[in-house]
Amino acid sequence: MRITSTSCICPVLVCLCFVQRCYGAAHHGSIKVTRNQTKHAEGETEVHHRPKRGWVWNQFFVLEEHMGPDPQYVGKLHSNSDKGDGSVKYILTGEGAGTIFIIDDTTGDIHSTKSLDREQKTHYVLHAQAIDRRTNKPLEPESEFIIKVQDINDNAPKFTDGPYIVTVPEMSEMGTSVLQVTATDADDPTYGNSARVVYSILQGQPYFSVDPKTGVIRTALHNMDREAREHYSVVIQAKDMAGQVGGLSGSTTVNITLTDVNDNPPRFPQKHYQLYVPESAQVGSAVGKIKANDADTGSNADMKYTIINGDGSGVFSISTDKETREGILSLKKPLNYEKKKSYTLNIEGANTHVDFRFSHLGPFKDVTMLKIIVGDVDEPPLFTMPSYVLEVYENAKIGTAVGTVTAQDPDAANSLVRYFIDHNTEEDRYFTIDASTGTIKTAKIFDREETPWYNITVAASEIDNPGLVSHVPVGVRILDINDNPPELAREYDVVVCENVKPGQVIQTITATDKDNSANGARFHFSLDEGLSLNPNFTLRDNEDNTASILTRRRRYSRTTQDIYYLPVLISDGGVPPLSSSSTLTIRVCACERDGRVRTCHAEAFLSSAGLSTGALIAILLCVVILLAIVVLFITLRRSKKEPLIISEEDVRENVVTYDDEGGGEEDTEAFDITALRNPSAAEELKYRRDVRPEVKPLPRHHPSSSLDSIDVQEFIKQRLAEADLDPSVPPYDSLQTYAYEGHRSEAGSISSLDSATTHSDQDYNYLGDWGPEFKKLAELYGEVESERTT
Repeated sequence: MRITSTSCICPVLVCLCFVQRCYGAAHHGSIKVTRNQTKHAEGETEVHHRPKRGWVWNQFFVLEEHMGPDPQYVGKLHSNSDKGDGSVKYILTGEGAGTIFIIDDTTGDIHSTKSLDREQKTHYVLHAQAIDRRTNKPLEPESEFIIKVQDINDNAPKFTDGPYIVTVPEMSEMGTSVLQVTATDADDPTYGNSARVVYSILQGQPYFSVDPKTGVIRTALHNMDREAREHYSVVIQAKDMAGQVGGLSGSTTVNITLTDVNDNPPRFPQKHYQLYVPESAQVGSAVGKIKANDADTGSNADMKYTIINGDGSGVFSISTDKETREGILSLKKPLNYEKKKSYTLNIEGANTHVDFRFSHLGPFKDVTMLKIIVGDVDEPPLFTMPSYVLEVYENAKIGTAVGTVTAQDPDAANSLVRYFIDHNTEEDRYFTIDASTGTIKTAKIFDREETPWYNITVAASEIDNPGLVSHVPVGVRILDINDNPPELAREYDVVVCENVKPGQVIQTITATDKDNSANGARFHFSLDEGLSLNPNFTLRDNEDNTASILTRRRRYSRTTQDIYYLPVLISDGGVPPLSSSSTLTIRVCACERDGRVRTCHAEAFLSSAGLSTGALIAILLCVVILLAIVVLFITLRRSKKEPLIISEEDVRENVVTYDDEGGGEEDTEAFDITALRNPSAAEELKYRRDVRPEVKPLPRHHPSSSLDSIDVQEFIKQRLAEADLDPSVPPYDSLQTYAYEGHRSEAGSISSLDSATTHSDQDYNYLGDWGPEFKKLAELYGEVESERTT
């Protein structure tokens, strides 16, 4: 079969069609199949020879986007068996057969009925077959061929990632790569130039250029300055057909921004500045600002300001505001117009981040001169001292001078000053001040022991300008005089034991004085000299502001005298010295050998304990009642009755202990275990040994069945009925235990205790009938029987 393609519609493919028609089916579109077979007479077998295929190429072409009114001719199928009489029928199957591609079954011509798009589907796989129209038998084997969709330039290049935003540092070298753009073309890149794209720049020259093949955008000028122009909009075009006329094109925009570098040094707008600062400016406050301009941005414009020299470098300081990049001038020391009226400062502003590539554009710092004019201000009076401390003795008379404060007008006019006290607190009312001289005097009498210190505020103002006022704190210390006698530090409770020895210290006393240490630091102790010599006690001054009380007798008696009074005289070391007399109360008590107090006088005990005679009697009465209750309780316990039944065999004790182990297996008659094997064996009536019954017990009826087959449940019910009807039972419950293991198993015992000495004729084959669970057991016993037999 021969297939011929004659698709030559597009003018561009004239050459291809020419070659196709010249070479025919042998090279560009023909598939020729010859069946090299010999057909013999009817009834003879066919002799098959090696088939010889005559095609070289098995693919056709059809142009995409065909817009003609008639179907597009694709090619022709032709079989060697076709004599032109219409007896051969051509059939086309495969992708698009019958819908996209149709065939004339008589001539074999193939046409395309629809416009195809290569970008959606590049080729179609079809099968051709020639059959006998009369017999419907194939004349040749089915052949496969491909119809490729021929590409035309119907897709323009596209930039899928545009528009672009990119940055490049300013002052970059010419040819610095900025960005690479890429356009894609959906046409066939392997056929013609439909997908061959070249790039060109439509907008952005002469600043930038683009490589026509790679699409790399580069800078085209030297030293592009951001400060001159920062943003650029570059339009890049991509054109297919290698840029030839008739090609399709697409474009995109690239927004390029120049980033800043430190290529501009800071510069002060002026070389000389002048600043006015009043002398009343507060220390630490900002008095002015200065700024150097820098065309750069960000960290490239950061700078630091310093005072490099000048006569005001010790009075002023400068700092940098990082946000505004300004130099903030602050005052370090107070200004005084009368002493210095102006200052000169040299201020430098320098970049903190320097790019050494552009050092030739520097230096990256600048200096300016700042002249500061100090303004004269009418200032309030100035006190000679920042604060005053004055002193005055307590009990001083009203009007006593305490001290003098002084203030002057710092201005050149030197106006007169007026003084006064701010009566803001109660303490300010204790003093007065002379308005002209500033002398402070007392207005009340002071007591140091009540208030040792006073704080007042003195104000001074100019007479010509009362609104300008200054203040100064004044502290007044009240000096002490010896006006308080000493006294005992506390109330002493002095105790002397009856068995005390002579010369023994029974108490150490101390004294206090409200005056300060200058007038009361040293105390002197003595007994009152106005009284006769005390025969019981004496006093010793320890010369450390303490004194000791000593005994003078060997023994004291509470019955004779239980309280002694000792007057003590205390004097201080002030000028003039003051003294006072105090009386100590000494109680006589009975003590242990180690000196601990055991008891004092009864009255003293009761009074110290805080109990009256009636309360003591009530306590004793309660103790007696408690003792009586305890004795009564003990008596009742001893007189408790014994139990009615005192017997070792109490019926309530129904637990019997057997401690005999027996005589082994030979001693089979030691115990009667019939009751344990069968409860019916214990039918004999057992009477209680602790109570003699007045009425005979009811007879017990045995069931007609044998004792061996009695039911345990029936047995227990029978015993329960007998216990309920028995009049001899005690009034309390008793526990009766019946331990019964049950009837004997029908299978008998499987214990090996008796099998050691006796031989059994038992046949264990029946164990196999019990199921698979007993299969192993039957096998074991079968082996034992066989061994015995052997």
